[in-house]
Amino acid sequence: MIVFADPIVDWATIGKVIAAALVSSIGVSLAYSLAVLGATRWAEMRNARRGPEATGFALLGLFGVAVCAAAIVGGIIVMSSK
Repeated sequence: MIVFADPIVDWATIGKVIAAALVSSIGVSLAYSLAVLGATRWAEMRNARRGPEATGFALLGLFGVAVCAAAIVGGIIVMSSK
């Protein structure tokens, strides 16, 4: 079997890029899901006058938002430094 792109393509680097993209996309998706879950449950708990639970879900939502914001800032930093 003849591989034409083998001398040109650095397969190890492409593998690292694919792995990083996979891990970061799953991580950001989970963080965004936590943000949505925290926001919706916070509103439900607040309407039900369940203060401690509402606070916990608010913190969970804020954590998700912070992770998403950190991923955006990190991506901008990496793209602008290359």
